[in-house]
Amino acid sequence: MSQTETTLDLHDIQGNIVFGYGRWGYPLSRYLFFKINDKRKGMEFLDSLIPLITSSAPLVKQNKGQAPTATTNIAFTYAGLSALGLPDDSMRSFPEDFRMGMKARKDILGDDGPSAPENWDPIWQNNYDVHMFMSINASSEANLKKRYDAVLSRLKKTGNGVKLLDGHRSGKGKRLLRYQSGNAIVLDGKPTANEHFHYTDGISDPVFKGQGRTPSDTIGAGKPTRGPANTEDGWEPLQTGEFVLGHRDESAEYPIAPNPRLLSFNGSFMVYRKLHQNVGKFTSYLEATAKNYGDKELSDDQKQETLKAKFAGRWSNGAPLATYPDYASAQKFGQQWQDAVNTLFYDANATAEQKSTAREIYQDLKIKRRAFNYNNDIKGASCPLGAHTRRTNPRGSLEFDTPGAFDTPGAMVDRRRILRRGLPYGDSSDRTDDTSEHGIVFMAINASIERQFEFVQQQWINYGNDFKLSNEKDVLLGNHALDKKGNPQGRTVINANQSLNQPTFMCSGMPRFVETRGGDYFFIPSLTALRMIAEGIIDPT
Repeated sequence: MSQTETTLDLHDIQGNIVFGYGRWGYPLSRYLFFKINDKRKGMEFLDSLIPLITSSAPLVKQNKGQAPTATTNIAFTYAGLSALGLPDDSMRSFPEDFRMGMKARKDILGDDGPSAPENWDPIWQNNYDVHMFMSINASSEANLKKRYDAVLSRLKKTGNGVKLLDGHRSGKGKRLLRYQSGNAIVLDGKPTANEHFHYTDGISDPVFKGQGRTPSDTIGAGKPTRGPANTEDGWEPLQTGEFVLGHRDESAEYPIAPNPRLLSFNGSFMVYRKLHQNVGKFTSYLEATAKNYGDKELSDDQKQETLKAKFAGRWSNGAPLATYPDYASAQKFGQQWQDAVNTLFYDANATAEQKSTAREIYQDLKIKRRAFNYNNDIKGASCPLGAHTRRTNPRGSLEFDTPGAFDTPGAMVDRRRILRRGLPYGDSSDRTDDTSEHGIVFMAINASIERQFEFVQQQWINYGNDFKLSNEKDVLLGNHALDKKGNPQGRTVINANQSLNQPTFMCSGMPRFVETRGGDYFFIPSLTALRMIAEGIIDPT
């Protein structure tokens, strides 16, 4: 496998592009949104923030040998860049999707019914103008507040020139906060990678050239080749230009980007979406439907876990159905994983030999969670064709019955990948509750919002024809409709697996499990571009 690397100036690229902060010891976050009322004050505020901005360079190299206690990154809407005085020629050179913004693209995204913009948090309503996004990630609440206070002290100097917007629903939706919180879900006193449906999240984020990742990191996370799925020969890193502007993408071209080059180079586009999870509906639907599913020898709880895995394409512990198709094998994987994690990270009495063994097991299982494709499961017997992870990252399976039809198995997929960032928000300890504010702050980073995020959302999540599923929607994220009487109409087919005594099973009457609560499209400039914007020296000529 060719591992030719692209050399990136990591000190120039904002840190939330090249790596996500959650797995680097920053389980807490606040997301802030600003309106720029005065161009000059906005430029001064931006200039004062630049020393706080975290780049994609190794964290210890940004903070005198120690990782910072908090990170900060910023991005702008189209209206925000205009408020900062970017020249008209530069503004017109941005892609149409970004210029229109998320609300105007609601029909493409399927944001209808309870997900329609009129139901979003107040901050996204017409009386607000969101211009600038800021994320603060931190290792503790104290460090989070310290960085937040540092931002507010800079904001205060602008007078009314820049305003921190409120309007984020919290609790039961009655309180409105000045920031949107994000927090890793804590179980048994330990932060986890879980989301509120209790799936393990963020396992196979794309690997691309220039990140400095090892060949083993690319297994299952890069783009598929014709090699074995569980080896380095089966995967290659994606081209940098799929995620970072100014670099070649999978079509060997440079992605569409605004002028001048220094404005867009090393930048990217970001989709911010607040997604509410209807935990009560999900729990009750799963309990009622799973009673009639699968092997009669399984208990009701085991049937629920099995059907839940079929919805996602993974078991709750992260084991992929393509590799671990039955309950027993998945539970064995989960126990081995948990034992290795406990020994490696939490057992203060473990010996050096025990930790070494646990590290080997941990690294092996970590690869097994990612190292799979669907070549031996074309009909979806193990992992249904409509499972969430299979729809959002088909891993070359869109060749269907004609393997080798394309030059590469990922020809229809490699240009649709997105980097996923963000954290859960809220508390879902009451598993019957839909009304409290809990869900995911979902951020997608890509070079083309239309070609990557919007395509996946429209064609793969809310329409199933590419998977030979007609208009069947993604179980977890689909905008399942209601009939005229208000009855939910979502459905999905769980393919038969006769070797596991799993007949074909139809799930019907499925409600909408996830609803949009707001968001917009943002441009993430490089550190160089941020300085140019702050100094007012963007010149498209």
